[in-house]
Amino acid sequence: MTVDEASQSARVRLVKTQSGGEEYGCFYFKPQVEPKAISLMVTKGRIARVDINNERITTIKGAKIGDTEEQIFSLYPGQIQATPHPYVSRPPLNGKYLTFVPKDAADKNYRIIFETSKNLVTSFRSGKIPEVEAIEGCL
Repeated sequence: MTVDEASQSARVRLVKTQSGGEEYGCFYFKPQVEPKAISLMVTKGRIARVDINNERITTIKGAKIGDTEEQIFSLYPGQIQATPHPYVSRPPLNGKYLTFVPKDAADKNYRIIFETSKNLVTSFRSGKIPEVEAIEGCL
C-alpha cells in the first residue's frame, strides 16, 4: 500500500526520515508519535518493507525481539533458513539471519528476516524481495 493508505488505515501520521537512498527512490517513514522503533521502507511509491526494533511488536505467530533462535525455529517449523549475520557472525556474538520462507506460492516473493546475536532476536523485518534482503536498508 502507499504511505497515505497505511497512515489512514493505522490512524497514525507517518513522517519521512533520512534514508540515505533518496537518490535511488528509496525512502523511510516512521510513525510521528507511536509506536516507536518501526520504519517503513518505500520504493516506487509503495511500502516494500517494515523494520521492527520494538520489543512489544510481534509477528502473527508471536515471534518478537528477545526470542531465542530455537523459539523462531519452533514457531516456523521447516520454514527457517539460517545464514551467518554479515556483521556479527563471529564469537562471541554468533549472529545469524533466520529467514522465514513461506510455503504458499502466492507469498513466494516475501520474507521475514530475524537478526540474532548471542542466540537472541535483536530485530526483524518483513517485506518483498529484493528490498527485505537489503542489508543496509535503502543504501
